[in-house]
Amino acid sequence: MALLLSVLEQGMIYGILALGVYITYKILDFPDLTVDGSFPFGAAITVFMISKLGLPPILTLPVSFLGGALIGICTGLIHVKLKVRDLLSGIIMMTGLYTINLWVAGSGYVPIFNQKTIFDNDLVNAVIPSFLANYKRIIIILVITMVAKYLLDWYMSTKSGFLLRAVGDNDTIVTSLGVDKGLVKIVGLSIANGLVALSGCIYAQQQRSFEISIGTGAVVIGLASVIIGTSLFKKMTLLRVTSSVIIGSILYKGCVALAMFAGIDPNAIKLVTSVLFLIILVISMDRKKVD
Repeated sequence: MALLLSVLEQGMIYGILALGVYITYKILDFPDLTVDGSFPFGAAITVFMISKLGLPPILTLPVSFLGGALIGICTGLIHVKLKVRDLLSGIIMMTGLYTINLWVAGSGYVPIFNQKTIFDNDLVNAVIPSFLANYKRIIIILVITMVAKYLLDWYMSTKSGFLLRAVGDNDTIVTSLGVDKGLVKIVGLSIANGLVALSGCIYAQQQRSFEISIGTGAVVIGLASVIIGTSLFKKMTLLRVTSSVIIGSILYKGCVALAMFAGIDPNAIKLVTSVLFLIILVISMDRKKVD
């Protein structure tokens, strides 16, 4: 049961990250490596606000999202205004964020074991009944994940959301409508990295610590989740893509947990992650039949 709860918690936390990667990878067709920096950036903001400023943990959620959105805007400006290629724009931001994350957090490892978090504070303890105390974390993570999912679904149904999808499909149409496609890309990158930073914020509070290396491979986890979800559930028309992505994240985390349960060395998990991602990527590729 503990393993199952851990998989569900981690799966939904990374599901929020996967929603951000879905925007860049599937909609904008933008290989955004900023994710590896914006994920720990959200965590760094969180531990700074909780441990240094002593602010209510609930405030870390919107502030982390806005911080990540600002990072996404910077990536977009480098790409759109400075004409730097999309991949290089992400690499530049990811590299610079390593130092920024250290500055914000104060060091490479910051524990918040004795601090209040979104999972352990007076409000949560008063609202959630005692018999559900062991399930506080998963309930709160589920609520935040669903709020993020439905807000993204709502945004995608607006005019701005339709323009975002149009830029990914055919940016010429957007230009012919008199809309600046560069601005639409910046908005998309902003929302995507905001979601990624929000995911990092929740992750830091679930783990009760910040570690500078938590962003390593975050984009791979996000991509794998997106590919699993969209590949397995593409024929299920009643299931929204955002729901598929979150389920894909849970399934991916389940596969990694099974690998650890099978006795694989924890130090080899990153290798297992990359191999698993490669297998998923190869299987999901549309292959042309060769006569």
